[in-house]
Amino acid sequence: MTERTSFDSHRPPSRELLDDCVHCGFCLPTCPTYVINGEEMDSPRGRIYLMDLAERGEIPLDRTMSAHIDSCLGCLACVPACPSGVRYDLLIEAVRPQIERHVPRTRIDRLVRRAVFAVFPHPARLRVAAVAGLLYRRLGLAASLRRLGVVRRLPAQVRAAEELLPPVRFRSLFGRMDAVVPAVGERRMRVALLEGCAQRVLFGDVNAATARVLAAEGCEVVVPREQQCCGALSMHAGREDEAARRARRLIDTFERHEVDAVVVNVAGCGSSMKEYGELLRDDPAYADRAARFAASVRDVSEVLAQLPPRAERHRIDARIAYHDACHLGNAQGIRQQPRDLLRSVPGVEVTDIPEASICCGSAGIYNLVQPDAAEELGRRKAAAIESTAPDVVATANAGCLLQVRRFLTTDVTLVHPIQVVDAAIRGVPLGEERR
Repeated sequence: MTERTSFDSHRPPSRELLDDCVHCGFCLPTCPTYVINGEEMDSPRGRIYLMDLAERGEIPLDRTMSAHIDSCLGCLACVPACPSGVRYDLLIEAVRPQIERHVPRTRIDRLVRRAVFAVFPHPARLRVAAVAGLLYRRLGLAASLRRLGVVRRLPAQVRAAEELLPPVRFRSLFGRMDAVVPAVGERRMRVALLEGCAQRVLFGDVNAATARVLAAEGCEVVVPREQQCCGALSMHAGREDEAARRARRLIDTFERHEVDAVVVNVAGCGSSMKEYGELLRDDPAYADRAARFAASVRDVSEVLAQLPPRAERHRIDARIAYHDACHLGNAQGIRQQPRDLLRSVPGVEVTDIPEASICCGSAGIYNLVQPDAAEELGRRKAAAIESTAPDVVATANAGCLLQVRRFLTTDVTLVHPIQVVDAAIRGVPLGEERR
């Protein structure tokens, strides 16, 4: 570190970007952490002020600063709200690796993060963990431990993980997609589908629905067998080198297939993959390739918005509350396409949710490493959703589906928007499209 700054020389936050912030406060009502605790240093302008001081060398990178940086969900609701065009997204992405490199974490935080990254980016390990979770419930262990009061005495991070276990079926954990799903009728596009990590294990039905809808609309869908983690969780957690390694490997994998677009159905993954050009900009072997790859990445709703509907949609009478996943709406600017996709189904009524800009508290691994704030935000989001009295809740991110399901108190169906379209095309009741 130099005498002038507390940051090291590897991609510190830009002085020009820091100076763009005029501390006007328009970001405050959009920031989840500021909304729930009113702490200035837990707002975007407060965090930028801390970054500014650290860049000038006036404060150190220590646990006090890291606590405020770590409390940020990275939802980026402040970015579209800022009248000055402050790139808070680039600032927080620059500071997180600095914190990760220089600030020692508490023992429990180290253990939780180590466990998360030892399991979630590895589908085979996650599958084993999911089977254990399934047995934990089916054998009555969950009910017994709750009855005995054991669960409520566990650390908050462990309680959060226990409550986030999804209601998966054993058979679904071991399904595999076809390597190629042919287009129905005349081919309009050839696309490659990202299976994801948690997505392929816990939400394989969403991937299957995605491939079926794309095929029905004239897309040949390639599913590369050798694909691995895209690095989104690593990137959002400040594990920059790990994210870069995963990005290079994914680029190598998908470049072997000549396609018109790389399709993603998980908001967090798509957001990170669209940033590969920035992540690998200093790598001479990958900078240009990463930029080209990033430009080819499309959310499934973007692809379908470009293709006039060809497959018949059967009627589904349902009031659907659409929850904007932060990394779809804020990071990628995709808000209208999923709504239009849902409205393409006859009988569907799409309703927006109050406080739509406030994050649900999932935010990658946030609900595991910041469980108290995540729980407060999750309950707030669930209450907002239930105030619309929906039949169905739709959102385009696996983490959001898990987080919202955890806190809903009413019996509401939760789906990815693509599952609604899949059910309509196949003419089956919503919920049966998974079969």
